[in-house]
Amino acid sequence: MAELIQPKIFVAIATIGRSSILCQVLRRISSQDRQPDGVVVVGTCPADVDGAGRAYPGSEVLISQKGLCRQRNMALRHLAGRADIVVFFDDDFVPDDGYLTAVERQMMADPALIGLTGHLLADGAQTGEICFAESLKILDGRVLAPRFRTENTSWLYGCNMAIRTAAAPDLRFDERLPLYGWQEDVDFSSRLGRFGAMLRSRDLTGVHLGTRSGRISGVRFGYSQIANIIYLRRKQTIGARHGLGLMARNVASNLARSLWSEPHIDRRGRLAGNAIGFADLLRGRVDPGRVERL
Repeated sequence: MAELIQPKIFVAIATIGRSSILCQVLRRISSQDRQPDGVVVVGTCPADVDGAGRAYPGSEVLISQKGLCRQRNMALRHLAGRADIVVFFDDDFVPDDGYLTAVERQMMADPALIGLTGHLLADGAQTGEICFAESLKILDGRVLAPRFRTENTSWLYGCNMAIRTAAAPDLRFDERLPLYGWQEDVDFSSRLGRFGAMLRSRDLTGVHLGTRSGRISGVRFGYSQIANIIYLRRKQTIGARHGLGLMARNVASNLARSLWSEPHIDRRGRLAGNAIGFADLLRGRVDPGRVERL
């Protein structure tokens, strides 16, 4: 694969139900040391993308059917033949100002490198929601723990992932993982990794806010915790140890915390969704797409 010379780098953001956070993130992208060659925002209705064009002038706004995989695929189709590198940010991921500079430098330095993801300074999806103002304070005091190294990886974290489009121009996110598309990044990474090397880079970082608005219901998410793992195991894009271990930990957490649920997590709903998923599995009809009917 020929080395890229001044690659065209586009940022793609799929969004739903949180336009105010989206606009804050878009304004933050305008402070990147290396500006993107374009920004594509994909919502599901006009309200999702309200103000996006003002927050990042020149951004391209598209409307898609609901679903993270569908929305990201629309961005990939829209950018076909235009982008050398597509950087996917979640609509609540706040990148360090040097993020795109590091993507360009590392991709140009190694033509065999096809995917990048970063180490997070903070991840609200794991620790509890982080407000935008707090994310800026964290970024201003940017300190990465010594354990964070640039290393080979088999998983690009979906909130911040960069892909070299020439490596797999026809590769798409699996739209059989609907709505929130839980574990879609594991599936996509597994298939992308067949074409070249991927890194988790110390030079790429940011803060994932873990914003709760716009997420699917507890019952639907709980069902996905079962159905999506079974589906990806059958596709062989998630390892048995990782997939089944993740399923067991999620069910155990939902069960243990269902009596004293966290304010921001519907543990009882998730547990009910888990139960429906296991029932469908026993009946031989477990299907990720069922969440759209729950």
